[in-house]
Amino acid sequence: MATVQFDNATHLYPGADAPAVDGLDIEIADGEFLVLVGPSGCGKSTSLRMLAGLESVERGRILIGGRDVTGLPPRARDVAMVFQSYALYPNMSVAENMGFALRNAGMNRADTRARVLEAARMLELEDLLDRKPAKLSGGQRQRVAMGRAIVRRPQVFCMDEPLSNLDAKLRVSTRAQIAALQQQLGITTVYVTHDQVEAMTMGHRVAVLRDGRLQQVASPRELYDDPVNAFVAGFIGSPAMNLLEAAVTEGAAVIDDLRIPIPRSVGDRARVLVGIRPEAWDVAGDPTHALALEAELLEELGAESFVYGHGIHEHWSSRSGRVVARVDRRFRIALGEKLLLTPKADEIYFFDADTEERLR
Repeated sequence: MATVQFDNATHLYPGADAPAVDGLDIEIADGEFLVLVGPSGCGKSTSLRMLAGLESVERGRILIGGRDVTGLPPRARDVAMVFQSYALYPNMSVAENMGFALRNAGMNRADTRARVLEAARMLELEDLLDRKPAKLSGGQRQRVAMGRAIVRRPQVFCMDEPLSNLDAKLRVSTRAQIAALQQQLGITTVYVTHDQVEAMTMGHRVAVLRDGRLQQVASPRELYDDPVNAFVAGFIGSPAMNLLEAAVTEGAAVIDDLRIPIPRSVGDRARVLVGIRPEAWDVAGDPTHALALEAELLEELGAESFVYGHGIHEHWSSRSGRVVARVDRRFRIALGEKLLLTPKADEIYFFDADTEERLR
């Protein structure tokens, strides 16, 4: 087990105009579960591969346990990688797949068997040790891939979207199992996903990347409650935060008939982005000082429902093109009907309309 540090780490693919990862600075504590999240192409998998030694570092350093490993080959870093594809040997049994790296390292048969059995008990694979990968389900194959990493007892786990090939139900159960297993083993883990729900439910901290640059690294709760910019605010949360462009008139952000007082600390500016999460709306009965929408989609999810709509008037715009509000599951509205919304006063965020930085 060890700490991990990305110290201004940068990677530029040959022929690219901009770095895939640009000046990444993150310190990961011993035993921490850190999740790298962001849209496709943001540099999260490249960052993980830099840590594992599978991609070069053109500038900066990577340290594991305080040791500079920037120039070391993958085998010298004591890092175990779990990939999106299971990469199991089809001609080997589960036990042989799990013990392959140990046998290659010269460990004797008895010690290899003991380690494989220990990992199999953790992963509930004891009854499957003699099966070949073709006889396993997707979830079982992923557990075998996890077991292959666990038996090595590395300083660091690197996991690159290991659940992306599983169905929705199996993803939920497997992510809980991975989080519990990491807690039990206490091994420093860096986990990559594009699924922000996965990131929020698994990581001790979450690092949000965009175009190769780190936007914010914090606990899931802090990311949700205190985003540093509009990108983080819109990426973290499902459904995403509503980001509404508003003109500023007489100390208030004006969105159609809705006027939202702006704190003095926001300063004097002509336009702002107003951020309102779906659960921060109240359904209003009075059109005065309310935002009027035309309902275009109703999602009923059992315990809660979400109404999506677009503005009846053209005096304002949303970054996503429409507004979403969480409503009581008993709330009923027909498509095409008018919906009136007012935001909860203490749950409104303001962002600079040009830089998208948070205005506090």
